[in-house]
Amino acid sequence: MRISVFPKGQLDAISTRQLTACEWIEMASELPIEGLELWSGMFYDTSASYVERIGGALADHDLEMPMLCVSTDFTNPDSDVRKAQFDEEVELMRIAHTLGGPGVSVRVLSGQAHPSVTRPQGLAWAAQNIRDLLPLAAELDITLALENHYKDGAWAYPEFAQRVDVYMDLLEMVGDDPHFGVQYDPSNAIVAGADSAEFLELVLDRVVTMQASDRQLAPGTTLDELRQSDGTIGYSPNLQHGVIGCGLNDYPRIFTALAGVGYDGWISIEDGVNGMADLRQSVDFICDARERYFGGSTAVRVATLERRRAAAGLPSRAKAAH
Repeated sequence: MRISVFPKGQLDAISTRQLTACEWIEMASELPIEGLELWSGMFYDTSASYVERIGGALADHDLEMPMLCVSTDFTNPDSDVRKAQFDEEVELMRIAHTLGGPGVSVRVLSGQAHPSVTRPQGLAWAAQNIRDLLPLAAELDITLALENHYKDGAWAYPEFAQRVDVYMDLLEMVGDDPHFGVQYDPSNAIVAGADSAEFLELVLDRVVTMQASDRQLAPGTTLDELRQSDGTIGYSPNLQHGVIGCGLNDYPRIFTALAGVGYDGWISIEDGVNGMADLRQSVDFICDARERYFGGSTAVRVATLERRRAAAGLPSRAKAAH
């Protein structure tokens, strides 16, 4: 199992271009990780020179790009929008292959729960678009990962396939394919009203990537309050980001299940909303979990970090400690 981080706490700064992708790579390079999950919003410029610059920054810091986060709206009632979303995913799949090479994972989503779109219609549109992307995924030798998602920050509506039953229907409609699988997010399962470990059992044999985060309830609130009066599931401000391992997810059970099926993919840490100190604690938690559940090597991650420090002309942490 290998570890990456996602710039959850920096999305606003990146989207307003107060923070560049290369600057984020520099910030994250001090963490004991092997890779960075990048975000589609970083690629406002899709030119070869810009992509090459990001690739160079990753290489300079000895980091891989194993995952690209994209939010496809394949349930939009406007066919022109669906076509534009498809074309954008194609372009980003090619960029991901350029930066990550064979085996890189690119996220796909069903889309928004647009009020005018029925369940059968939304499922049909989403499944067809994902199936139509699979030949390119095979050509590039990359994987499309369908996340159990809540809501993109730029969306007006929550995820169409947020509910477990809708998500499972979409998985079945797309079907089995070596270039398609599940991106598992335990916190999103909780937001959808499910037990995150129980949801994992439903998709365990199809998990190709994982986003790790944790949520805590504000004092005086309950999980039942996540359910709105009309019966839909929505994100509550009372469900707050926190350090991984300190929230509602049963990570020992989750990691035991993943290790039990020999999971050796990436776990991307989605934290940092409350600052880099929280992100560092979450990274330490996942690194310790790798040691305990996945037979990972602390020596390997320390050596990687030392290599980066040497390349940047910085003193060894071990020597600094003495």
